[in-house]
Amino acid sequence: MEGQALRKREYRDKAKMRQRMRITAFSLTVIFSILIIRLSYIMIVKRADFAGMAEEQWTSEVKIDAKRGRILDRYGNELAVSANVYRIDFDLNSVRAYLKRPLNSISSKELNHMKSVGIPVPTGDDGLKIDDIAPVITKALDMNVSEIKADLEKKLPSGADAGSVTVVRKIEKDVADKVKELNINGVLVSPDTKRYYPNNNFLSHALGSTDSDGKGLTGLELQYNSYLSGIPGMKIAELDKNNMDLPYTSSQYTSPINGKDVTLTIDENIQNFADKIAKQCYEDNKATAVSILVMDPKTGEILAMVNKPDFDPNNPYAGADKFKGANLSDKVQKMWRNRLVNDTFEPGSIFKVITAISGLENNVVNKNTQFVDNGSISVGGITVKDAELEGHGLQSLLKIIQNSSNVGFVKLGQMVGKDKLCETIDKFGFGKVSGIDLPGEAPGIVKPVNKVSEADLATISFGQTNTVNSVQYMAAFNAIANGGTLIQPHVMKEVTHNDENNVDIVDETFKPKTSTVASQEKTEELRTYLEGVVTGGTGIGTFIDGYHIGGKTGTAQKVINGVYGEGKYISSFVGMAPVNDPKVTVMITVDEPSNGAYYAAQVVVPYVKPLFTDIFNYLNSKFSDENSVKITKDVVIPEVRNMKVADAKKILKDARLDCNIDGDGDKIVDMTPSPGSSVKEGSQITLYTSSDATYNNNVVMPDVRGYSKEDATYLLKSIGIVPTFDGNGAVSEQDIAQGEVISKGTTVKLTLSSDYKD
Repeated sequence: MEGQALRKREYRDKAKMRQRMRITAFSLTVIFSILIIRLSYIMIVKRADFAGMAEEQWTSEVKIDAKRGRILDRYGNELAVSANVYRIDFDLNSVRAYLKRPLNSISSKELNHMKSVGIPVPTGDDGLKIDDIAPVITKALDMNVSEIKADLEKKLPSGADAGSVTVVRKIEKDVADKVKELNINGVLVSPDTKRYYPNNNFLSHALGSTDSDGKGLTGLELQYNSYLSGIPGMKIAELDKNNMDLPYTSSQYTSPINGKDVTLTIDENIQNFADKIAKQCYEDNKATAVSILVMDPKTGEILAMVNKPDFDPNNPYAGADKFKGANLSDKVQKMWRNRLVNDTFEPGSIFKVITAISGLENNVVNKNTQFVDNGSISVGGITVKDAELEGHGLQSLLKIIQNSSNVGFVKLGQMVGKDKLCETIDKFGFGKVSGIDLPGEAPGIVKPVNKVSEADLATISFGQTNTVNSVQYMAAFNAIANGGTLIQPHVMKEVTHNDENNVDIVDETFKPKTSTVASQEKTEELRTYLEGVVTGGTGIGTFIDGYHIGGKTGTAQKVINGVYGEGKYISSFVGMAPVNDPKVTVMITVDEPSNGAYYAAQVVVPYVKPLFTDIFNYLNSKFSDENSVKITKDVVIPEVRNMKVADAKKILKDARLDCNIDGDGDKIVDMTPSPGSSVKEGSQITLYTSSDATYNNNVVMPDVRGYSKEDATYLLKSIGIVPTFDGNGAVSEQDIAQGEVISKGTTVKLTLSSDYKD
């Protein structure tokens, strides 16, 4: 019995043991499973977070900024540069090591220096505290001591001590020298850069500005930030548990790569001319704004871009209070807006250029087409009126352009039809961005052809309903100037950098997109009509003797909150020169002139002439040997027949003409070309002195359209033509055509016109 009981007891003990072992095994399995899950979570899910925390603790990382590239004008003049300044950083690991040093580890020389700069001497093995060095650093930097203490005590997101911190940037050398003089380990003084615009407000809307870190905020600084900013360098060191550099590792140092230079199409001299004129126009007209654009129509290059009022990108927030806005941010954005790119408006009569080329290209109009203008026309439920309420009567295509006849262009639009006109509008790039390499371009609004009513067709034809931006319009106008090619406008010419041998390397050249939108023949014909605007139309005040300028004025009511504002106008002028081979185009817009006048002929035209004059003189002096750039003046050949050879030579020289003497006589008996002919400055005139020649009494009728009464009288009488006048103002018509050969003593009737409205 006892043996049986013992066996039963042993069996129960073994059963309990097996049960305990199973429970233990199960428990261990659960525990290990939890550990594996937790470990997997840490290694997989939270890997990046913990790796980052670890890296923060065993590495010290200091970023080294690259020097921002320059912005230059087309001839290398500096428009935006990065000036040399300094920055202060704390290498906090070195600072902490500096503070922990016991007295016996500091040399007597350093102790004396510490006393001289105001740093307390440590006592025994206690070292220094942050409160001991923060005040002296604060004094050197002229900052708040609480800011310095906060930087010295900076923590990482993980809660660990930070390895480094940037204290202040873009400080001047005298301040940096004060900090360097403290000689505190870990207080780093290093070179920094500050964006500087040497010409202050010059080209400000195009250049734009940068933020405190040197990144582009607006304009070209933003557009080409990736080129200008370069690539920052980096110093990374590995640390031990005491935050000291490990002796067996070397710091990783990557040198910064400086930004590349951006060379613009802007000509600093032409920009200065435009800036001077814009300022004068802005002040004289008491306008809300004035903008000027000068371009090369053959390349799409922008030579000058001016907006008034402007701002100083060296202090880009100053002056914002003068602008309207709900808050400071709104005011700043208005001040920074490049109105030539970012703003759209109804163009008014300058858009008649597009209607005219549509009519010519579609062969519905020519120089002989006649339009009856009685001052107004009713169409589609609206009445369109001319500025001259009495109308202009029977007019040719030239005349409706010269007089800027709204009625004439309504009729031309009807002849073209909405389908063809809208096709031309689309082809010339309206309703879409021009592609200018500046941020924030507004495409404008163009009514779809299927929504253009009879009234819309009428208003679109003379420049209402659709909206444009200035750069977009000038791209289209350039296509008229260059013979029919729409060219993408641009401000960047090329991006360059210097290699290790200081050789200039071109990284990128701007290659504009182009498309053919009109024919050479029709654009050339239209340019002659645009010259008529300057010699005898609304742009007559732009006329410059000897230069062939073509242009168009425009006065448009300004749309405010969806309706035309009472007494609010945008006045504009677009021009090109010389019309036979345009090398420069100009656009001036005056927003809300408020000095009593608003017609473009009175508000804008007076400022076009001095701008063109400055440009002509500059191009002809700077590029005296380059005919592709020069805009040479035409000269009317003076009468020198029956004069002595020496006197004739002097008169021709004064007129900037060369001469060739044929014969050995004492007097000039004939000449080729004849007096009154128009030739380029520097042309050679052949003078005949043969004794057996017969004196030639013929002269050539010059073109005196655009001349004042006094200038026309002087010129014509000097070559033997008798003028008579009808009207007042400048010469708008002559009853003998230019180039007609007539006898000396012939009388020519000249019609004078003034007081144009548009």
